[in-house]
Amino acid sequence: MTAGQFEGLDDGPSENIPHDDDETAEDLARAAAHAARDLRKERLTLALRGGTAGPERRRAMTTMVEKALQLDWAAAVAPLNDRPKRRRQSGLDGLALAAVGSVARGQTGPASDLDLVLLHDGRRLPADEVGELAQRLWYPLWDGGLRLDHSVRTPNQCREVASADLSAAIGLLDLRVIAGDAALVVKTRTSLLSDWRGGIRRRLPQLLESLDERAQRYGEAAHLLEPDLKEARGGLRDVTVLRALAASWVTDRPHGSVDEVHELLLDVRDSLQAVTGKNNDRLLLPEQDAVAVLCGLTDADELLARVADCTRSIAYAVDVTARRARQSLPTRRLRPGPRRPRLRPLGHGLVEHDGEVVLGVGVEAAQDPVLPIRAAATAVRAGLPLSPVTVEHLAQDCPPLPDPWPTAARDEFVGMLAGGPSLAQVWESLDRAGVISRWIPEWTAVRNRPQRNAIHRHTVDRHLIETVIQIQGALRDTSRPDLLVLAALLHDIGKIAGAQDHSIAGAPIAGKVARRMGLSEEDSELIERLVREHLTLIELATRRDPDDPRTVEALVGAVGERQETLHLLRALTEADATAVGSVAWTAWRARLVDDLMARAATALSGEEPPGPAPIAQAEVELVRTVLADGRPRVAVTPMDELFTVTVVAPDRSGLLADIAGVLASFRLTVKSALVRTVGSDHLGEQVEGDHDIDIAVDTWWVESRGDMPPPELLEQHLRRLSEGDQSVLEPLIRRDAGFRSRAGAPARPRVVLLPGASEDATVLEVRAADRPGLMHAIGSALAGVGVDLRSAHVATHAGQAVDVLYVCEHGGGPLAPPRVAETVSVLVDAGSVPSAGRPV
Repeated sequence: MTAGQFEGLDDGPSENIPHDDDETAEDLARAAAHAARDLRKERLTLALRGGTAGPERRRAMTTMVEKALQLDWAAAVAPLNDRPKRRRQSGLDGLALAAVGSVARGQTGPASDLDLVLLHDGRRLPADEVGELAQRLWYPLWDGGLRLDHSVRTPNQCREVASADLSAAIGLLDLRVIAGDAALVVKTRTSLLSDWRGGIRRRLPQLLESLDERAQRYGEAAHLLEPDLKEARGGLRDVTVLRALAASWVTDRPHGSVDEVHELLLDVRDSLQAVTGKNNDRLLLPEQDAVAVLCGLTDADELLARVADCTRSIAYAVDVTARRARQSLPTRRLRPGPRRPRLRPLGHGLVEHDGEVVLGVGVEAAQDPVLPIRAAATAVRAGLPLSPVTVEHLAQDCPPLPDPWPTAARDEFVGMLAGGPSLAQVWESLDRAGVISRWIPEWTAVRNRPQRNAIHRHTVDRHLIETVIQIQGALRDTSRPDLLVLAALLHDIGKIAGAQDHSIAGAPIAGKVARRMGLSEEDSELIERLVREHLTLIELATRRDPDDPRTVEALVGAVGERQETLHLLRALTEADATAVGSVAWTAWRARLVDDLMARAATALSGEEPPGPAPIAQAEVELVRTVLADGRPRVAVTPMDELFTVTVVAPDRSGLLADIAGVLASFRLTVKSALVRTVGSDHLGEQVEGDHDIDIAVDTWWVESRGDMPPPELLEQHLRRLSEGDQSVLEPLIRRDAGFRSRAGAPARPRVVLLPGASEDATVLEVRAADRPGLMHAIGSALAGVGVDLRSAHVATHAGQAVDVLYVCEHGGGPLAPPRVAETVSVLVDAGSVPSAGRPV
């Protein structure tokens, strides 16, 4: 909608619903109540019956809402018409029912809320009669199941609210009459527009701050797997901000593509509301396939790609429009006369003008293929955006880069990647203009591509940029920062359609890109290796036994013979996980990674393969007390947002099940666990005396939603279990049974044998839907078939448990094939959600 159309929204009410003069107030009230009850169903029916949504259907829904509201108005004011003649003549002229929000803009969705204002002049009716009229208006709508945001105000009260509340000020700019005194509504909106324009110098900083706050809270819709179509950056709320900026007359708003993508985003919102039957703007994963079908798209991936494309365009338009508004506001000047542009040279023919990087006078873009990269690197280093006009020139006028790239282009490209957080803004502007795909054609395959891993926050392309930004802190500590930032940019380039393993698929793609950039064969192969193995370190550290020599051998084989590769892989691992979020990189994960890395570094230096890591001194003290009286000991330590629970006890069959059961009975959620048995030979190195006993030293990282139980209470429950008192597990049994009824029918657990992971143990990976009693059930199953658990490595992500178990026969050694089959079978049963009445 153009700025001119903003001024010209229908000022008069839609045609009132005709009714016979003989109709009584009771007749009108019944008709209004019936219309309100049917309105919700009729809107949903219209959305579902006609396939995909569109502007015409939104206008039809708006008309449908208006007619119902006009009936409601007629019923509400009917008692006033029954009053004496003097009241009939004066009582209704100063009253109107007006709308803001989607109804006012003609963009009503299948389940949109109604944002209504009962406007009165404050003179013609007493306050108590205005209140009675409001009740007669709102109650039929509430009784009809409609969600309503309502207010009763005079024009002056509207102006006061707008002056104090920025969100209200923007919303009231759309004020439009539904029924009643149209002149009153037009006069009120004119005053609101005048106030908005007169106060824009004060309001603009508030508006820009609100944009930043909302983006921080809801994220960027273009790069989220479950975006909020309204509130997230680039969403429908930002289009309303564009309208408000245009209404201020300090800037124009972009048209053309913005209008088109706005309508497409409204189509998605309408389909989401039709699917859910609710005024819901969050596009959740379970609903995306159905929404895609209703939008006429193939699948959820295509839907998210469309949402990403639309919201990127809107977000970019808001950035550009906000900058233009800020630049156009007058500033205090010491000298009279025309404003002269302030230009700050940035080098290479580039200058800063009004907070943007622009091409200097006389720069020949058509003769310099490196200019786009140089301009981008300059903008990132300066922390400034590229001017939209400059981006357009760079995209259209500069010749393509040769193959391979010249050294200057590669150096500037690496410098751009190493420039810090401002990379995201500059990269986005170039990506929208198609410049990135000209540099890296392979980028097109991951652009706007969603990730079907619930721990990820971003689409593939934005995750790659976030990883590059996160890796900045490691660049000073490596001899090859250029290779590190390039590996960060390309590590997920293999997440393309049809790829079974994106690391394997991405390695040759990354090598091809590196060679095109002019890297040597050796450096290109190193980038290939980093991309291929970028998950190896974190998976080995969290899912394998670090005390098993095969674990260190696997990491050494992945990095080759160079210590430098190991350090580069460590930096890439942390940046990749940090870009995912706090779930993927925590203090305990860093500890596990660093421990395994130290072991691999020792092996790469040619020294003897490291043995089992010594237990910590605090654990040694617990071991001593356990050896003294044979009773379990527990220590609890806060760690970031989690608690570390260390359990030391004489090792025995079923101990894992007991510990897991006790933790779950106190409603502690296990995020990860490292379960290991320390033999008497290893104890002799740290604990004095001759002890012919194996000690379990288990570390559990748990989350507590309430008060953390004291260690003494945990110890008491463990002792009771060891003595056969199963009553302590009753809370867990109840929780597990309740979980079954809420979760429905989750997928069947999967148990996979990991051949070659250990020489003296059988390694099994259990993947199952997480539930309160899962680890207790797994431990009980192993004890039931007489299998010893040497170590366990437990992790939970997005409701899925991934548990790696090192199991042995009594006395040591891997399981025989029949025993493997038996163990797998009981683990599958243990991982399944229990049937009603079956104990965990």
